[in-house]
Amino acid sequence: MREKADGGPSVGRGGEPAGRPSNVTECDNPTSTPAPNASPGGTAPGDRSAAELRDYHAAFTVARTAMALVDREGRLLAANQALGSLLGTAPGRLADRRAADVVALDGDEGVRDAFRDVLRGGRDRLRSTCRLKHPDGRPLWAEVTFDAVRGQRAPAGNGTAALLSVEDVSEHRELAARLRHLEIHDPVTLLPNRTLFFERLEAALRSPGGSRLGICYLDLDGFKAINDTLGHGIGDRLLAAVAGRLLTCVEDGGHLAARLGGDEFALLVEESQDTEQVTALADAVLAALQRPFDIEGHRLAVSASIGVVERPAAGTSPTGLMQAADTTLYWAKADGKGRWTLFDPERNAHRMTRQALSSTLRQAVERREFVLEYQPLVALDSGMLRGVEALVRWEHPQFGRLAPNRFVGLAEEDGSIVQLGRWILAESCRQARTWQQDHPDRPLFVSVNVAVRQVWDSDLVGDVAAILAETGLPPDLLQLELTESAVMGSAGRPLQALHALSEMGVRIVIDDFGTGYSNLAYLSRLPVAALKLDGSFVHGFRSREHPNPADETIVEALVDLAHRLGLTVTAECVESAEQAERLRGIGCDTGQGWFYSRPVAAEHIKAMLGGS
Repeated sequence: MREKADGGPSVGRGGEPAGRPSNVTECDNPTSTPAPNASPGGTAPGDRSAAELRDYHAAFTVARTAMALVDREGRLLAANQALGSLLGTAPGRLADRRAADVVALDGDEGVRDAFRDVLRGGRDRLRSTCRLKHPDGRPLWAEVTFDAVRGQRAPAGNGTAALLSVEDVSEHRELAARLRHLEIHDPVTLLPNRTLFFERLEAALRSPGGSRLGICYLDLDGFKAINDTLGHGIGDRLLAAVAGRLLTCVEDGGHLAARLGGDEFALLVEESQDTEQVTALADAVLAALQRPFDIEGHRLAVSASIGVVERPAAGTSPTGLMQAADTTLYWAKADGKGRWTLFDPERNAHRMTRQALSSTLRQAVERREFVLEYQPLVALDSGMLRGVEALVRWEHPQFGRLAPNRFVGLAEEDGSIVQLGRWILAESCRQARTWQQDHPDRPLFVSVNVAVRQVWDSDLVGDVAAILAETGLPPDLLQLELTESAVMGSAGRPLQALHALSEMGVRIVIDDFGTGYSNLAYLSRLPVAALKLDGSFVHGFRSREHPNPADETIVEALVDLAHRLGLTVTAECVESAEQAERLRGIGCDTGQGWFYSRPVAAEHIKAMLGGS
């Protein structure tokens, strides 16, 4: 009869012999024949197996790592003292319990399947983190490992399928949770930071189809001045106070309030009901921030500009949503601050088009994508063609033919108007010279618009002189138009340039006269040859049945004043014979508008000259 593995009592299942523990069996190797290479005095395989078994059982019992042996049915054969202490029970009471119950594996179907694979020998190891219950009642996080036991020489014996090891990782888990909290929260306001905001946003966008969401993206108005004058300490306390009011605004709806950086905050409305819900939240924020803040004896006032976006989650990306919110916030600031603005797809499309045009404007000048059209200026007394105004058009490869109001402002902003204006000037003079050579008896002047930036940022006088010399156009056939707001405030270099051009023989015209400063004293000091009345004055001449006496009186006075100063007057936007007749009666010299002709290509002007 074999000797017992140890003298301890059995902790196996009922019905098994009590002579040895059922959870620790000897290896199934009855032979005592020495191995072929064993020395005559060596230990027989059976004796060595018994020794290994005793060593294993002793190590298992006293190990500090919580362990248990698991049979092929997934039940515990035996547990050591460390596991009993971890779970607050005697090791013997754990025998025959389901391992999945002991370490809470049933909550995850994938983990259960992997556990069964270990028991069947389909995989060597399973490692999982589980939430258990500590004896004192607090949650206990444990890292659970199942290692498959294989082979006849395995110390655990034939009945064992796996070795269970359990390590308490609660402290590590708590430390990781604290670090994670610090990682995703702002230290100044204690609000969720940009990282957590985008995690929640991405999760909301992955929600089932049909759901909607909204964002209030806000920026504090006036915060920089407070931060710069009172210091960052006061600024940080103000941000924390603002965060407190934002939390009050979102607490009823359970929405997320986050600080994205600086003085920028965002409110995320998941499962939004409609646009009105999000705009109501924006109204609540504006109202909450209206009350002054008392920070360390300072009574501070800030407002907010808020961009509001609300849309279905389906088909929306975090980047696209935040771009829309950022654009709308910019609109709110541009519209006057202290307000919210709702995202407008049409307005955004216009902005995108504007941006696309701005980014390609300089290259378009180099690629010569611009063309000129010419609108006739006609003598009101005789109906004769006296001159033309050059009007630039952009033949855009994507957007088609664009009028000047779509891109000239952009060109002035980025400075490309200097290069574009030089091309317009050169092309206009070249074309005017061609008309002059073809019809020497019909001198036709060309009128070219000049932007203020051309006067400041380029050598306009030098450019004009060089172009006139290159094309051979007489200076008196070139007319330069500057807006009233630009000319009336001229001083220094612009004024010198105007005088130099006038002395050269070029005519200077004030465009859109009557819409700017209307400082008439400047007319006596500037080298101006003509005035162009803004088209708004001509609108009062549309019908004798519905006249506008004020417009007619103003125009008559301006024409009389101009003539007394030796200036000629052109009326823009003439659309009917009646308007032309009444303007002629008042004394306007020339007219321009659709009544005479729309802007046309140079060939049409040539035909007009040839037919007269």
